[in-house]
Amino acid sequence: MPGYELMLGNRCNELYSMNVRLKQFIHRRGLILSIEERIAAVGVRLTPTERRIAQTVLGDPTLLAFGTVSDLASRAKTSHPSIVRFATKLGFGGYTDLQGWVRKDVAHQLVTPGQRIRRPEGLGTDVGADIEQSIHSSLAVLDQTSVARLAEPLISAEHLWILTGETSRAGAHVLFSGLSMIRDGVHLVDQHNFGRDLSGATDRDAAVVFDFARYRRSCVLAARSLIELDVRLVAITDSPLSPLAAITDRWCELDVPAVGPFDSSLPAVLASELLVLEVAEALGSSVRDRIDRLERLWEQTHTFHDSLLK
Repeated sequence: MPGYELMLGNRCNELYSMNVRLKQFIHRRGLILSIEERIAAVGVRLTPTERRIAQTVLGDPTLLAFGTVSDLASRAKTSHPSIVRFATKLGFGGYTDLQGWVRKDVAHQLVTPGQRIRRPEGLGTDVGADIEQSIHSSLAVLDQTSVARLAEPLISAEHLWILTGETSRAGAHVLFSGLSMIRDGVHLVDQHNFGRDLSGATDRDAAVVFDFARYRRSCVLAARSLIELDVRLVAITDSPLSPLAAITDRWCELDVPAVGPFDSSLPAVLASELLVLEVAEALGSSVRDRIDRLERLWEQTHTFHDSLLK
């Protein structure tokens, strides 16, 4: 058991080290901490039992949203009072307050366009402030280390498959456009062609799946199928409760605000642009040669209006 407790302690300390700068940024901006960030903020002060609870929560965040205190205590092999003390240390009045906070966040994500358009207060939110907050939050998540880790499979893959739900489509198109101009074998797969197109995927390939709440069943099923084929999977999503976050360790959580009745595309576009930049820099001189060939073809085919004036 001492070795197990030491492993849990190291895990919490690692989370603290990785997230301390993000935590400070969030406090300065007045943003709401995620459950991971709350755990990271108190990681060094957790008892061995509380560290075991934290590990259980991080391994399956749905326990907090949908499980009882008994469920969590049983999974973490501890007592009800220990669960309550853990919730208190995270800054809540007790387990009920903690679960209510998590459920409120989930409910916010699951609000439909139809519900948004019928809100009594209308759609007059401070869109500019929401988007600015989202961009700052996304940039904090997508630091250089995180982007490099997400991009690594996209550099060496023989084929690269891009899948997306409806609300994340803009980000997928930006990634496809950028990557297809700097490397071969990039495919943007339509949902109705998932089965046909992905039947040729192999363990030499990689895939990027974009999807945000409410999560398209077809995207999730296709992603699981790719995992079974040993395709390296990168997920661009919006919550640790996302089914995509549960099947790959290469994923990022974007803050996706509502703009009117629909979700903003800007965070997904930002993530895509950073990934394209990272891949381009990693490929080096081959990218320059490919872009030179592309420019010559554009000129030869009079792709742009100004080429007709030469």
